[in-house]
Amino acid sequence: MKSPLTTLCYVEREDSYLMMHRICKENDENQDKWIGIGGHFEEGESPEECLLREAREETGLVLKEFRFRGIVTFVSDQWGTEYMCLYTAKFPEQEGQASGEPKLPPCREGVLEWVPKSRVEDLNLWEGDKIFLKLLAREAPFFSLKLRYEGDVLREAVLNGKPLEL
Repeated sequence: MKSPLTTLCYVEREDSYLMMHRICKENDENQDKWIGIGGHFEEGESPEECLLREAREETGLVLKEFRFRGIVTFVSDQWGTEYMCLYTAKFPEQEGQASGEPKLPPCREGVLEWVPKSRVEDLNLWEGDKIFLKLLAREAPFFSLKLRYEGDVLREAVLNGKPLEL
């Protein structure tokens, strides 16, 4: 059984985020959505250990600088409840790396692409992701965000215990 604890990270490089278009996995609750990188905790892992392992598995990157930005509670009538540790990280520049677009390995869960932050909201995102991406963009202090979905429809959003207008 999968852990209900997950990590999600938006790796930053210049003015872009590393995004994953989830088109490769079968029975994927994120099918055809664009998300950051991350995944479920393995037994005994801390949030940081999960973050670093998932980044390495999905992108080949060894993250060196990252920030824990918030906790997101997803409640779904189809997928159950998930508690996600949300991070941002700086792209780890490699010594001797040529300038230009860094090469990323193929990922079994989706297609990785650097997307300018100004274009991220144009992608096929979960509605709740747009809320926490705005919080990240405005450098909000550590936050707790609860998102309740019925199917793919966001029905409720609560930020630090206060309901948000949808």
